[in-house]
Amino acid sequence: MNILVTGGTGQVGFELQRTLSPFGTILAPNRQELDLADSQAIQRYLEEHQPDCIVNAAAYTAVDRAESEPVLAQALNAGLPASLAQYAAANNIWLVHYSSDYVYPGTGTSPWTEESETGPLSTYGQTKLAGDQAIQASGAKHLIFRTSWVYSARGNNFMKIMLRLGSEKERLSIVNDQLGSPTPARLIAQVTALALYRVFHADQPQQYQGIYHLAPRGTTHWHEFAQAIFQAAAGQGAELKIRPENVHGIPTRQYPTPAARPLNSRMCLAKLEQTFNLQLPEWRGQLQHTLTEYLQTTQ
Repeated sequence: MNILVTGGTGQVGFELQRTLSPFGTILAPNRQELDLADSQAIQRYLEEHQPDCIVNAAAYTAVDRAESEPVLAQALNAGLPASLAQYAAANNIWLVHYSSDYVYPGTGTSPWTEESETGPLSTYGQTKLAGDQAIQASGAKHLIFRTSWVYSARGNNFMKIMLRLGSEKERLSIVNDQLGSPTPARLIAQVTALALYRVFHADQPQQYQGIYHLAPRGTTHWHEFAQAIFQAAAGQGAELKIRPENVHGIPTRQYPTPAARPLNSRMCLAKLEQTFNLQLPEWRGQLQHTLTEYLQTTQ
C-alpha cells in the first residue's frame, strides 16, 4: 500500500510518517518535490504515484498572517483538500484530513459537537471550513479530524516558545480566557493509525466516514498551560529563569492580534471515542510525554 502524506515535514506530518509506516510505503514529498499550492502539480503527482490512501497534514497555519495572505491560505487550506478529494473520489480511496477548532464561533461555554453550527472568526478558520466542505461535497471516502492547539517536540509551537521565553525571562503575561485542549501531534498520528486500521479491516468501512473531534480530555487555558509547561520542565531538570507563579494571566483584549481568536475551543470527544472504541488521554499526561521527548533531543 502506498500512502501519500502531505505536509510530511510539519509537526503532524512527521509523526504520521513514523506511525503509519507499518501500513506500507509512505510517500512524503517535500516542497521542492511538490508545490502544494499548485493544483496542476498536485494532479500530476497523484497520477504519477497513484497512492492507495491520502493523509493530508499540510495546511497554512499562520493564523495572523493569513489575514494578509488570504489567497495562499485559501490555496492550501481549501484548494489543496479539494484537489485531493477529487482524486480520492475518482479512484475510490480514503482521504484523511485535519481541520481545526477555529471553524467554530468560539462563543458560549459548552463543548462543540461535530453537528454544532460553524462560524469562523478569522481567514484561517474560514479557509479551514472551506476545506472541510469541499471534501464533504466531493463524494470521497473521508475522515476529517478537527483538532486544537497542536504542539510537539518539533516545529514551532506554544510549548517550545514558552520554554525559550522561560529561559530568558522571569515574568510573563499569558492569555487566560481562551479555553481548549492542547493536542500533541503524536496523539493525532496515533489516533489516525487506529482509525485507518479499523477502516481497512471493516466489512462496512463507510460506517466510519465523517467528521470527528480529536483532542485530549480536559480543558485548560493558555495561562494554565504555560504554568504546567514550566512546572513539568523544572521537574525534569530544565534550566529556567521563570517560576510558574510568575506567569500572570491577562484577558484576550489586552493581547490584540490581527486575527480574532475563539474564546471557547472546547470540543466534545464522545463521537470519536464511541465510534472507534477508544479513550482519549488527559492533556497533562500528554504534556509530560511530549516535554520529555523534547528535552531528550536537546540535552
